[in-house]
Amino acid sequence: MMRWAVTGALLGGTAVAVACAPAAWLASAVAAASAQRLLLADARGTVWQGSAVLVLAGGAGSRSASALPGRLRWTLGLDGRALGVRAQQDCCINGELRLRVSPGWGRIRLELLAAGLAAWPGADAALGQWPASWLVGLGAPWNTLQPTGSLQLSSPGLAIEQVQGRWLFSGRADLDVASLGSRLSSLDVLGSYRLSLSGDAARGELPHLQLRTRSGALQLTGDGQWTLDGSAAQLHFNGSAAAAPGAEEALGGLLNIIGRRQGALSVISIG
Repeated sequence: MMRWAVTGALLGGTAVAVACAPAAWLASAVAAASAQRLLLADARGTVWQGSAVLVLAGGAGSRSASALPGRLRWTLGLDGRALGVRAQQDCCINGELRLRVSPGWGRIRLELLAAGLAAWPGADAALGQWPASWLVGLGAPWNTLQPTGSLQLSSPGLAIEQVQGRWLFSGRADLDVASLGSRLSSLDVLGSYRLSLSGDAARGELPHLQLRTRSGALQLTGDGQWTLDGSAAQLHFNGSAAAAPGAEEALGGLLNIIGRRQGALSVISIG
């Protein structure tokens, strides 16, 4: 009888501890997973229902950091056999951001759910909008570029799955950079751009990254692939930057920083 009583007390205590797990535990996990680049500062509440200030930072030992206004609020709970995550932030998230995390034997699947997301004009499933100046918190080269404008993220839905150490990607996400500016140019607005990530793991496709110019004096273009293997992520990207006719003088210094100059072009190569 005493053994059952002790066991019951231990199980009850464990359940209470899990239910009351502080939000700081989640903040520590996010910081570790992002190499100290995405931080949940001033975390309050519990792992299951809490809030924090969302901060971008330059990593361990860096002094650069940039916070979004207001607080990110989240709730975690069971969604069938998966863990459901709901997040809201008045400044930036459009409505409610929904994620589903499904663990399995030798695998884990993360899904971004588009259902229930209201749309920005011209977008079918907009997630939110963030100031480009937030990127300064990541340190170099963003603190040199000092970008202005806005970042708008949309997606019809996507899934990232780890199977036996290999990461698989399916779906699409589009990042629209609107009215981008930089202190390194005399032009108030450099242009507007779209960065798209797409893939279909069922067909064996690697995630494809595409950069295109929508409008503006700074012409950007490029294509690449993202390889996810174990804990390592490798991006192979080749692109170019050029000035539209009449903007060569205003963009000369910026083109020298963006990539390797080849005549009028600035060649961008990653990986």
